[in-house]
Amino acid sequence: MRAGSLSSIRRNRLQPRLVRHHLPLLLLSAVSLAVLYATRDYKDVLSRASFATAYPAIVLLAVTLLIGPWNLLRKKPNPVSSDLRRDIGIWAGIVALVHTGVGQCVHLRGRPWLYYIYGPTEHHHALPLRHDAFGIANFTGAVSAVVVAALLATSNDYSLRKLGTRGWKKLQRWNYAVFSLAAVHALFYQVGVENQKPGWLAIVILCVAFTAALQMLVFGRCRAGTVGREPRP
Repeated sequence: MRAGSLSSIRRNRLQPRLVRHHLPLLLLSAVSLAVLYATRDYKDVLSRASFATAYPAIVLLAVTLLIGPWNLLRKKPNPVSSDLRRDIGIWAGIVALVHTGVGQCVHLRGRPWLYYIYGPTEHHHALPLRHDAFGIANFTGAVSAVVVAALLATSNDYSLRKLGTRGWKKLQRWNYAVFSLAAVHALFYQVGVENQKPGWLAIVILCVAFTAALQMLVFGRCRAGTVGREPRP
C-alpha cells in the first residue's frame, strides 16, 4: 500500500475518533476535575488538584478493564485492539500521570524523595525505604505511573505494527497490574494517610469490586465455554 493511501486511511480513522471519543472524554474529564476541584475546601491549589485528578483516573482505568468483559457477555465482537478502549485508556493515562505529577508536590513540599525514604529526623529504620502506609501508597502509585506511561506511549497504530499483535497485547495486559497498584495506592491513601470520608472510599471500593467481579465472572464463563474468549493475538 502506498504511503499516501496509508496516511489517508489514518486520517479517516482519526477524525471520527476525535469527535466521537476524544472530545467527549475531554469534556467529561474537564467537568469532573472542575467539579471535584471546586467542591474541595483545601486551602492550596496542589491539594485540590491532586484530589480532583485521583477519582477520574481510577474510574477511567476501571472502564478500560470493563469494556472487554462487557462485550463478551453481550456476545459482541471483542477485537485485540478497539478504538474506544484505546482512547479511554489514553485519557485514563493522561489523568493518572497528571495526578502523579501533582501528587509529588502535595505532602512534604520541596522534599519529594521523602515520599519513598525515611528522613534523617525520623526514627531509625534498618531499611531506609518507607514501608509504612505512606510509603506503600507512594511506591504502588509510582510503579503504576511508570507502567501507565509505557502503555500510553504504545497506545497507537505505529506501536501495534512494530510490536505485532502478540507483543502489543502482552504489553497492554499490564493494565491489570496498573489498576491493581492504583487500587492499593488509593486505598492506602484513603485510609492510612488522609482518612477521607466514607463516601469517597466507597467510590474506590465500588470501582475495584465491580471490575474484579465482572472480570472473574467472564473468566469463569470462558472456562466453562458459555461465552467466547477474547481473540488471541
